[in-house]
Amino acid sequence: MDFLLRGVRPGDEARVLELVVELAVYEREPDAVKASVADLTAAFFGVPAAAECLVAELGGEIVGIALHARNFSTWTGKTGLYLEDLYVSPSARGMGIGRAMLVELARIAVARGYARFEWSVLDWNAPAIRFYESLGARMMDEWTVMRVDGEGLRALAAG
Repeated sequence: MDFLLRGVRPGDEARVLELVVELAVYEREPDAVKASVADLTAAFFGVPAAAECLVAELGGEIVGIALHARNFSTWTGKTGLYLEDLYVSPSARGMGIGRAMLVELARIAVARGYARFEWSVLDWNAPAIRFYESLGARMMDEWTVMRVDGEGLRALAAG
């Protein structure tokens, strides 16, 4: 069966959120998702949009998502594409959907003149790492992700 890739449309947000929750379960953080359908609506369709989402449809059902946003590199002086989440439902894996979504995101980045296409992957997710490396991605071993959120963010903002 063939799949279709397309941009997210109004009305897709609930299914996108379901897949985000599935991803969180896979990544061993089932309670981490705090986003709502309204949050995704605002992110995808607000002015300006905070994020974009490529979806994969199979038999009329959304089975894959690639949520992404712009970032900026001071080193290149150019915008880049940051992939926040890539997920394909287990029932739709092995059909080339993940690869097709990454290829399409690379095409978007090139068409927009972006300098980079990057994302993070959990260090224990060996199948994903092998998959990404097979597409030409390389690990940035020298870099460690840093994050401030929740109460720590509020405390930092308070000085």
